Amino acid sequence: MAAQISLEERFVQHWGEMATRWGVNRTVAQIQALLYLRGQPTNAEDIAAALAAARSNVSASLRELQNWDLVKIVHLKGDRRDHFETAQDPWDLLRILVRERKEREFDPTLAFLRECVDSPDFARADPRARRQVTETLALMEALGSWADQMLGMDDAVLKRLLRLGAKVRSFLKAA
Repeated sequence: MAAQISLEERFVQHWGEMATRWGVNRTVAQIQALLYLRGQPTNAEDIAAALAAARSNVSASLRELQNWDLVKIVHLKGDRRDHFETAQDPWDLLRILVRERKEREFDPTLAFLRECVDSPDFARADPRARRQVTETLALMEALGSWADQMLGMDDAVLKRLLRLGAKVRSFLKAA
């Protein structure tokens, strides 16, 4: 008879598997998922034990999560060890991830495209290539602006906007 896997174990495993598809290290994602589900400060030794991961891997992963502002160090009275926690509001986590990915991946690409358009070589490039770069830049500028606006919305407004879904499309078709 197979042992029943807990909800925590299933969630943490799945989160790690999905993260690898997004280009994120599995252990990094599993630690964040574990801290999210537990909702309480946890030390690195307990994290390593829960994930059956090497302590060195956990330490490196915790540093990565701190670099992304996804994990904070917490000190508990009477315990000299560092404990770690993550935001408990999924909307806060979403904002952190979007902001960090935008700053690390999206914004440098946007800067690169602007540099291409502003370069002296741009005028001499193939007209089709110029059009493609210009259209890509315009799209990315619009998406960047939209992302900044979304990041600035409070939860209630953002939730209402998401619930509108296809209604927005039908409203825009009518306008």
